[in-house]
Amino acid sequence: MATLVTNASFRFKDLIETFIVNVRSAERRELNVSLINPITIAKSKFEKVENVAIRIELSDGSVGWGEAPTLRPITAEDQPLAMAKVAEACEVLKRIPAMTLGAALGEICGILHGHAYASARAGVEMALIDSVANSIGMPLWRIFGGASNTVTTDMTIPIVSSSEAAQLASQYRKRGFKTLKLKVGKDLNKDIEVLQAVRAAHPECMLILDANEGYNSTEAIQVLETLHDLELTPVLFEQPVHRDDWEGLGHVTRIAKEKYGVSVAADESCRGLADVKKILEGNLADAINIKLAKLGVLGALEIIELAQASGLHLMIGGMVETRLAVGFAGQLVAGLGCFKFIDLDAPHHLSEDPVLEGCEVSGPVYKFTNAKGNGGFFNWNNIQ
Repeated sequence: MATLVTNASFRFKDLIETFIVNVRSAERRELNVSLINPITIAKSKFEKVENVAIRIELSDGSVGWGEAPTLRPITAEDQPLAMAKVAEACEVLKRIPAMTLGAALGEICGILHGHAYASARAGVEMALIDSVANSIGMPLWRIFGGASNTVTTDMTIPIVSSSEAAQLASQYRKRGFKTLKLKVGKDLNKDIEVLQAVRAAHPECMLILDANEGYNSTEAIQVLETLHDLELTPVLFEQPVHRDDWEGLGHVTRIAKEKYGVSVAADESCRGLADVKKILEGNLADAINIKLAKLGVLGALEIIELAQASGLHLMIGGMVETRLAVGFAGQLVAGLGCFKFIDLDAPHHLSEDPVLEGCEVSGPVYKFTNAKGNGGFFNWNNIQ
């Protein structure tokens, strides 16, 4: 069982140790949602969302909801594999006798172990934790520490032409987004053109670059040098090089920090606790991107605790989830209150919202009410 973040443990650790879980039913269904436009990043293009919705009901009638996003090759699972593994976990949860929440989460981790099943594990963990939160009548953000009940996200611009990027930047400026995250790493020169166009359309915005492993270290440093000369220095440079290029990551981090004052975040290079320890030992990054779908909920809490103790900045990100999974991540971040970078814009890219109730969205701001649990749920009859 993972150790837990200190300020989260005030309520959550108590629940882990004392709340008795007795699962009446557990099931999953395909969750398919169209995107407004295809999303292109350095090495992939996504046309639609193909996730897994999860519903768990306890013996007292309390229901919890989870979501497992699948975006291969970013997630290890595709939808059929995630459906199969979630079904396996659901069957075990229905069979096991009443036990503490911690023991039940341990059963899930035993079935859906490691990075290979991280997204499926995260979705089942979400649903089980949400069911418990509903049972005790407490919102997730309070269970995870109670620091705040709001978060403010950036907005992502995928790899598009400079004119399209400028149009998007202008739209997002009018909607109140003050930080824009740009997908780069496919074409060095075009990336520069796009960044110039975005800054012209939204002069006051803060910029985050996300290369999704698209550059080598020489190219990454060249981008920073060019942007510095153009007075377009970003606040964060996310995953500039391949996930296994540890030397390159450390090199870019040192140059970015010493010469340009830019923080570098590890995303694809941070897939578990061992990766974080390696990053810390070698000073290979200034920040790490926490994604529940690549770490699981308990795995994320374990890494957050280590990062806080070691001085690493924290970023929350996601795959392409609905407002349900994003709401869970947002409540965790709001409750903990220790994240510097918030990247939870996925629902803004969906053509429809299949989630009922839940967090209130106003431009970049997510507000979590005092409703119990996550607050959001699916109309189960309308899910395939």
